[in-house]
Amino acid sequence: MGLLLRAPEECASWFWDLEDYGPPGLRSALRTAARMVAVLRKYGLLEPRGLEFPWFIPGAGGAPASTRLHLLRSLDDEQVFQRVQDMRPVGFPEADMGDVLVTGAGVWVDENGAQRSEYRLVELTVSPERLGLSAEVSVHHDIWGLCDFRGTPRPEVQQQNAPRLAAALKDLDDLLGTVAEPGEATYFGGAEGYGVAEPMMVDGRGPDLTDRL
Repeated sequence: MGLLLRAPEECASWFWDLEDYGPPGLRSALRTAARMVAVLRKYGLLEPRGLEFPWFIPGAGGAPASTRLHLLRSLDDEQVFQRVQDMRPVGFPEADMGDVLVTGAGVWVDENGAQRSEYRLVELTVSPERLGLSAEVSVHHDIWGLCDFRGTPRPEVQQQNAPRLAAALKDLDDLLGTVAEPGEATYFGGAEGYGVAEPMMVDGRGPDLTDRL
C-alpha cells in the first residue's frame, strides 16, 4: 500500500458536549485535551506535536488571524497556557480564541501488518467556547472503513485499525462521563457507533469517492 489518501472532509467524527465535565475557557480546554490525548496515545493514535487555533473579534465575526504553536511540553502545562495567551494578535487585544486543534502523528497498520506513521491520522479538537466546553475526534482516511476511497473492499486493513479506534472512543466516553454523539455525515462517510458506517455495496464494491479527493 502506498501513501494514504486523505479526504478533505471527515470520514467520521464524534462529538462530546462537556458542559458538565468542566468550565469553559482555555485552561480547561487544554487540561481536557491533555487527558483525551493520553487515551489516544495509549492506542498509538495521536502523539501531539502542535496546536492550531483561530482568533475571533467578539461581535464582529471573522478570523483576523490564526496561530500555530509547536508543542514542547504537555498540553496542561501552565507554560503552554501562557504561550497561547501571549500569541493573541497585536492590534486585537479583545480577540477570543476559536477551537483548538491538536496536531500530531498516529500509527496505522497496513495489510501486511507493518506499522506506519501518518501525520493527522486522528484529529482532536477542543472548544473553549464561553457557552460551554466541547470536544471532537475526527478521521479523514479510508483505513477505518470496509472499503478504500476507490470502493475496493479491504477488510484486512479495517481489522488492523478500526478496533483500536473503537476502543479509544469507548475509553474517552468513560473518561468524559458521557457518550459521544456522531458528527454529521459527509460525502466520505459518517460515524456509526464507534466506527465508520458501512457503505452501500453494489456488485461487491463500495462507492468510488476519488472524484473529490
